[in-house]
Amino acid sequence: MAMLANPLPQLMDDPTGKVLGLDLPPGRVIGPAAEPLLWHADEPAGPQDWARLAAARRTSGLHPVLLGGIRELADWELAPDEASYPGDHDAEDVLAEHWETYAEEELGYDPEEWPGLAEAPALHEDPDRRAAETAGAATGEGHLKGARIALVPARRSADIPAAIGWRGARRHEPDVARLCAVLRSWEDRFGARVVGLTPDRLTVSVAAPPATGEEALVLAAEHFASCPDTIETDLDEYANFLLNNGSWTLYWN
Repeated sequence: MAMLANPLPQLMDDPTGKVLGLDLPPGRVIGPAAEPLLWHADEPAGPQDWARLAAARRTSGLHPVLLGGIRELADWELAPDEASYPGDHDAEDVLAEHWETYAEEELGYDPEEWPGLAEAPALHEDPDRRAAETAGAATGEGHLKGARIALVPARRSADIPAAIGWRGARRHEPDVARLCAVLRSWEDRFGARVVGLTPDRLTVSVAAPPATGEEALVLAAEHFASCPDTIETDLDEYANFLLNNGSWTLYWN
């Protein structure tokens, strides 16, 4: 695997971001000087900040994401060295493994009857436009209210948690790269984008959510296998929640 060039050290000398073709608000670079993890703004994001910085993905390989919850990133216990590479894992293998472990105990389902991956619905909306809308709305309400905009060097949006060594799902999945393999699959099938993180929640925008009950039920099984804590009722009720829903938030206790 070729190493991904990290443009963040350039922001240490030019905090405005002009060297990268960006116009950044006041902020700071986090992580080792030779290989920083991310840049984040000092103040809470406005509704347009995610969309305004989305171009950084094309110009410099930096992906925008909202960081909410605990303000000091030192308290997030980021550990990038504990993550492998998402491309080394197969999403269905990861999900089937967790289904076998938890399905019977938590839901009463046969652990050997993994339903497989949900089929990809037709894509009728631009994923990046949907991500900007989701991020803009999230800055004013819920668990991402007051979140700060950040930029992360990553191959794709789905890799953001592994790139910064996010550990919010560690009690369920110690290697966050395996979760990122699932996020990659959702990115490919549903036009998903990682738009927000807190220490224990992950929010993605969804440009092509399931449109039928059957599609939604199979996807609900994927969500359960990824994050059992998210399913507070049963798969059928949760599947109804997923129907035509343009954003998903996963939560780990």
